[in-house]
Amino acid sequence: MAAVTSLISNAAARIVAMGAVGLARFITGVRPDWRGCRPEAKQRVYFANHASHGDFVLIWTVLPEALRRATRPVAAQDYWGGNGLRGFIGRSVFNAVLIERTPSQDKPHPLEVLKAALADGCSLIFFPEGTRNTTDEALLPFKNGLYHLAVARPEAEFVPVWIDNLSRVMPKGQYLPIPLLCSVAFGPPMRLEPGESRESFLACARAALLALRPPGQPA
Repeated sequence: MAAVTSLISNAAARIVAMGAVGLARFITGVRPDWRGCRPEAKQRVYFANHASHGDFVLIWTVLPEALRRATRPVAAQDYWGGNGLRGFIGRSVFNAVLIERTPSQDKPHPLEVLKAALADGCSLIFFPEGTRNTTDEALLPFKNGLYHLAVARPEAEFVPVWIDNLSRVMPKGQYLPIPLLCSVAFGPPMRLEPGESRESFLACARAALLALRPPGQPA
């Protein structure tokens, strides 16, 4: 019985995944812009600006299917890990790496959860700002997590990804998306250089991400 339930759940997840990809493309007209790299089967950490709950969906949507299967978005346990439909989508459809927003002693530290996922060979979609940016600033200050992941997995490629326009498609507090064109730009991969400091690595990562913004956007 458990095997049958698992088969049904997996089939439902595949169907919902195809629907999510189609819906995201239909609403946003999203297109990938591979400027600095190609979609290749390498272990990567795609790090992006963060303005909407739909950000990782958009990145995940534009990846080729083979890469999509190997790429896990990092998402908040309290939002995507419940028992309802959202939890099913987070766990079974997107195979998200679910982390606690606030670390506690009785649960694994979020960084250890992410390092374990990388050790399993998967790629990640990661937001170094740590929370959604609802300000007028282009980016919030980066947390240290991106650097610690680079220390743990120096052979992985860290790919900057700029998501444009999704914050207008799904503004905070709204549940019905507004059809607008979005783009997802992938920049040149970077790695932690031997002996490179945390400050230097995060500054380079931030600059690489800002360099992908469309012309004319405020600094």
